[in-house]
Amino acid sequence: MKQWASALLLLCVIAVSFVVLSTSPAQGQSHSGHHFSGDLGIGQDADPTYESQWEGSAQGTAYSEFNHRFVGLLVLLFGLGELGYALRYQLPFWIRFVLPSALSVIGPYLLIWSDHEAWPIGSLTLIQTFSGQDPEIIQHKFYGVFGSIAAVSEMLRRTGWVRHPAWAAPLFVLGLGGSLLLFVHSHEHQPGNHMIELHHALLGTFGIGAAVSNAMVSWASDASDQTVNRWEVAWAGFAMVIGLQLLIYNE
Repeated sequence: MKQWASALLLLCVIAVSFVVLSTSPAQGQSHSGHHFSGDLGIGQDADPTYESQWEGSAQGTAYSEFNHRFVGLLVLLFGLGELGYALRYQLPFWIRFVLPSALSVIGPYLLIWSDHEAWPIGSLTLIQTFSGQDPEIIQHKFYGVFGSIAAVSEMLRRTGWVRHPAWAAPLFVLGLGGSLLLFVHSHEHQPGNHMIELHHALLGTFGIGAAVSNAMVSWASDASDQTVNRWEVAWAGFAMVIGLQLLIYNE
């Protein structure tokens, strides 16, 4: 069973990686307002015309879709790892560290590359990026912060460095908050915004299910290392569905 499970996991990784990597964002785009900006002040002016042209353009759409699918690949991977643990398969011990490792990639990735025009890679300065003028950017950065915090708390939990149940709260609280934000998350400059909002509504619904299931894992009293816990299976299942939904995300 262990060999078959490992082979299935490897095939899934190869297949999904091919899908994601074959849909890469447009390369070689250049513009006077697109560069790595280390400016922490307000002195650098952004080009709003360029930003609106980027949002909804072929290059902007490809960039956004790649980001969603890249994150989806990582979510699907840790969902598969969580499912293997939930079903009590005899998997290598490091499978328990796939989730915090994936989140440690997702968090910094979204903080840096979530938005083409935002700091630190775009024309907006740090203050302009976090000023709240564009709620979409703020929400993307929140997801980056969420991923980073949850990665640290889950790594500490799973290595045994911390044992208090409160350390399980960041994954639940931030996950639930991020899911609720998806219901008001809008790409208002995108021509296909209605379809994007549908994707986000589905992701938000699945995210709430994942957050509640994860919380029940900590509260369930009948779980043991030998018994399959239905809440663990539900948590893993929701994570995998979220990953798959992100992989088919389109604008």
